[in-house]
Amino acid sequence: MAVPEDKEQDPRIPRIASSIRVVPDFPKKGIMFQDITTLLLDPKAFKDTVDLFVERYTGRDISVVAGVEARGFIFGPPIALAIGAKFIPLRKPRKLPGEVISENYVLEYGTDCLEMHIGAVQPGERALVVDDLIATGGTLCAAMSLLERAGAEVVECACVIELPELKGRERLNGKPLFILMESH
Repeated sequence: MAVPEDKEQDPRIPRIASSIRVVPDFPKKGIMFQDITTLLLDPKAFKDTVDLFVERYTGRDISVVAGVEARGFIFGPPIALAIGAKFIPLRKPRKLPGEVISENYVLEYGTDCLEMHIGAVQPGERALVVDDLIATGGTLCAAMSLLERAGAEVVECACVIELPELKGRERLNGKPLFILMESH
């Protein structure tokens, strides 16, 4: 794991990086899976991760934190609570009761779909999209599309890890992306 070159390294980052396990060939051959479940086993590293995001987004007038299923559900709610925003789960198909809007997207190892309840976001609300990792950018693009279709302004996307070789940042159409570390 490395810190992006354009950032000074926060002293909390090495502990966070060292707590993330890399699992080769998961979920299929050739994928180096970044397993944040080991980060969750280290309460200090987990707290530091949430705190770094909270420090960045406090006072930014964000009223919506949208977490991408499933790992965005881990980081999103504590960030939302700390900054006084609501949390909106962006779910896989047929997981939300009620009327939803959907967005299909391409992953680095397949295709998927995200859904959001209609009415969860009001026009003009300022939103932050949270996930554990950006690879090809397809998931974050789908999340931003759902929020923007509902009238929200996506302020930024936030991820713990970026896989820069997959160039996901380039697919975000200039939308700011905040990450804690890169994995090569």
